[in-house]
Amino acid sequence: MSLLSTITSPKDVQRLTPAQAVALAAEIRTFLVESVSRTGGHLGPNLGVVELTLAMHRVFSSPQDTFVFDTGHQSYVHKLLTGRQDFSALRKKGGLSGYPSRAESEHDVVENSHASTALSWGDGIAKANVVRGLTDRHVVAVIGDGALTGGMAWEALNNIAESQDRRLIVVVNDNGRSYSPTIGGMAHHLSTLRTTRGYESFLQWGKRTLHRTGPPGRFAYEWLHGLKKGLKDVVAPQGMFEDLGIKYVGPVDGHDIEAMEHALRRARSYGAPVIVHALTEKGRGYVPAEQDVADRFHAVGKIHPETGLPVAPSRFGWTKVFADEIVQIGTRRPDVVAITAAMLEPVGLKPFAQAFPERTFDVGIAEQHAATSAAGMAFAGLHPVVAVYATFLNRAFDQVLMDVALHRAGVTFVLDRAGITGDDGASHNGMWDMAMLRIVPRLRLAAPRDEATLRAALREAVDVDDAPTVVRYPKGALGEPMPAVDSVDGVDVLAVPQPEPRSEPDGAASSAVPRRRVLLVGIGSMAPVALEAAGTLTAHGLDVTVASPTWVLPVPDALVKIAGVHDLVVSVEDGVADGGIGSMLAQAALAAGTGVPVHALGLPTVFLDHASRDQVATERRLTAPDVARDVLEAFAGLARD
Repeated sequence: MSLLSTITSPKDVQRLTPAQAVALAAEIRTFLVESVSRTGGHLGPNLGVVELTLAMHRVFSSPQDTFVFDTGHQSYVHKLLTGRQDFSALRKKGGLSGYPSRAESEHDVVENSHASTALSWGDGIAKANVVRGLTDRHVVAVIGDGALTGGMAWEALNNIAESQDRRLIVVVNDNGRSYSPTIGGMAHHLSTLRTTRGYESFLQWGKRTLHRTGPPGRFAYEWLHGLKKGLKDVVAPQGMFEDLGIKYVGPVDGHDIEAMEHALRRARSYGAPVIVHALTEKGRGYVPAEQDVADRFHAVGKIHPETGLPVAPSRFGWTKVFADEIVQIGTRRPDVVAITAAMLEPVGLKPFAQAFPERTFDVGIAEQHAATSAAGMAFAGLHPVVAVYATFLNRAFDQVLMDVALHRAGVTFVLDRAGITGDDGASHNGMWDMAMLRIVPRLRLAAPRDEATLRAALREAVDVDDAPTVVRYPKGALGEPMPAVDSVDGVDVLAVPQPEPRSEPDGAASSAVPRRRVLLVGIGSMAPVALEAAGTLTAHGLDVTVASPTWVLPVPDALVKIAGVHDLVVSVEDGVADGGIGSMLAQAALAAGTGVPVHALGLPTVFLDHASRDQVATERRLTAPDVARDVLEAFAGLARD
């Protein structure tokens, strides 16, 4: 029997001998490679925190002690040690989430996978424990994988430092290999010294007593305190943290379970905020990940476990089109610069960075800074292109509104993974952008439907120098080209397929529907859905027009005019319907006095569980048969009225 199969809770982990813990770490690595290679997921980060997570569960007692994982994509080991070992449907509908999930376990706390938040969560929980008088529990916040580049983390550290009554341990998972590990008895001795209350009490006594003796005493105290700090600076680079007033332990070899346990016990015994600096290697123990220069297999699809090669190479997708077009734009336009927030390769900016390294800026996990620094660049004569995942622009809304739009800065935001992303769950679905950005004055937003419209939208966006522009597109492969058969002031009209007549969908009362005109508006990646639904509706005797406006914010006047000559308008978008493009079109049609009813189909204003894009679309009735059925039922309702 494997050791891993005997682990059903953290108590089982605590009962292991040191040798068994090391053996379990090896089993976990094998399990992760074999399981994630079949499902895809965040492999590299989890291979890097095996021993660290084991040590946490051996020193602390979850869930009484609270564990908070920043970003959460390194929580697979934590799941295994808390009894969740069925990874067969990882990140799939009905299976385990790729992030912590309260619905899965009492050991999970923070579900939001947005980075740099763990320290604020930890500070808040630790404060609550103090207020409630719960002195028998600790909070352990794990932060790393670049999350300390986020300003929110430093806001939290600033607050954590202002009190010494919170039992909060911050584990810095340093997989950037910035420092060499300090090992041996001397390092343990200094860690003990730094977290011994008696030593700190002695320094406080010295400060009070020596300061009373005037200048000589103050000089003696400063010498004593400087000696303490100087000795530590020789051994470890703790100054950055201790200058904030937070105790520091480390650096510690994050792959040495006993060393990690020792450091965590010392931190626990101190009874106040402590930083434990753990040095780890992303992708540890899996040669293909260790040799991956780009990101150590940060996130993978299905791969061959022996080689690490993808099972099925990805098709030419939206991101690659952007990657190619932005290089072409940069070649023509020396004023165009690129900005990203720690996502250079995932958002497709690596080719631009290779071609124009001096015009590429990776600001770390700092979307707010990205937006405002872009406004500054625009003021100084450049045209910045800020490329981020759509869900992460949420974090910089104030900067888009007040720094970019208010100052009429010519900044282009490119939103990858817009709409339904699926597998990564609630925090990664880029479904909020259109409803959120609609209130930004002068902002223009494009939702291209295919490669040609994406390239055209990018070229048009960077030509706007007096307002923010946004270009959004989904995750995944491109579909077939959808050329326009007509264009009315920039609103494309697509060719409606003419299928053979077929029986009506179940539940639809279309037999009494006269030949009436319906306009289907397919927003961006939902244009194919609108076209397919149009074929069904044509077979039922309706006159169907399919419009696909590339620029959807503000709502084009031409689209309102086209809507006015139809009996019914139905918009389809992969963003929230409440306050989305269809909702705005309905308001515009009403204001124009057209009298045409507009039905806005989109996502509900709820957080969506992890599932595939197709499963989410089916569950939320955003498939072509659903759209066709809704149109027929709407006409039936109009006839009854």
